[in-house]
Amino acid sequence: MATREIVTLPDPVLRQKARKVPAVTEDIRTLIDDMVETMRAAPGVGLAAPQVGDSRRVIVVEYAEPPEQEGEPARPPKLFTLVNPEIVRRAPDQVKGVEGCLSVPGYLGEVERFESITIKGLNRAGLPVRIKAAGWLARIFQHEIDHLEGTLFIDRAEEVWKGEEKEIESIAAD
Repeated sequence: MATREIVTLPDPVLRQKARKVPAVTEDIRTLIDDMVETMRAAPGVGLAAPQVGDSRRVIVVEYAEPPEQEGEPARPPKLFTLVNPEIVRRAPDQVKGVEGCLSVPGYLGEVERFESITIKGLNRAGLPVRIKAAGWLARIFQHEIDHLEGTLFIDRAEEVWKGEEKEIESIAAD
């Protein structure tokens, strides 16, 4: 595994539609492993292959749901690795939330996203998976899948601003 460089605007790879992956090969698994290491080192909660300069449809997401009740121990984060992810169902409800991005460092924006979604794709082993996500996890998946379409959060944001360091640290960046 290796940490890869995260590309930032105005790198043109961030604006390209990523290519579909024909099969999950050893090369793709290496890309996934490198992306996980890069995401954790950043640190972030998600990363799309275009963010490391690779225009293929691969994303990684790692997120820990908050405890259900105050005083409960923190839940361990869950890692998702998806090849050719696709949103197949969206709840009608949308919510606004503040997002940041490792490829647009220093900026935050308020973005409206679907409250819950269902995603399908292939896992690291090349097997089909279906994931139902709600809340912040759904927001992360939508943000990462947008990267595969060449769309950045700043394109969807109603307002974008330069974040202060503490504010940026409090927002889980992808």
